[in-house]
Amino acid sequence: MATVREAKALAHPLRARILRLCGQREMTNKQLAERLGRDPGTVLYHVRLLADAGFLEQAPVRTGASGALEKPYRSTNRSWWLDSARPDIEPDGFGAFDAFHEELREAGPGSVSNFARFMLHLSPEEAAELDRRILAVLDEYVETDHERLDRPAHGGVFVLHRLPE
Repeated sequence: MATVREAKALAHPLRARILRLCGQREMTNKQLAERLGRDPGTVLYHVRLLADAGFLEQAPVRTGASGALEKPYRSTNRSWWLDSARPDIEPDGFGAFDAFHEELREAGPGSVSNFARFMLHLSPEEAAELDRRILAVLDEYVETDHERLDRPAHGGVFVLHRLPE
């Protein structure tokens, strides 16, 4: 379950994008700013919040193409779950949804390999069971992802929500 500090670190779409990019490969603040089209100072502010919450860490210093020393960052965890049982965390405060839309726009229409939108009538127990089963499959893939690092990266979002009456 995400702590309030972790949830706040994930609350901005730019931070969710930074986390995803640094999960794919180590990136410097300058590289992140260029990729995201943002000011380096703004990006550094968000990088520091993610690092303070434990989502990013500084990788070993390296020599860049121009010979200058670079300080890259990498994700400490490629995937994360936000527990819906936290009444103190507002789900619409998470930047993940906006970041996901930005990633889809950047990747283009041919990037989507599967899309399902559905409506189901479920008791609270059935909804919990569906959630448990889907997350078990995702957990299995997350736990073995290190075995597939030579393959293309895929992203996704699973959200089960109750529809308004």
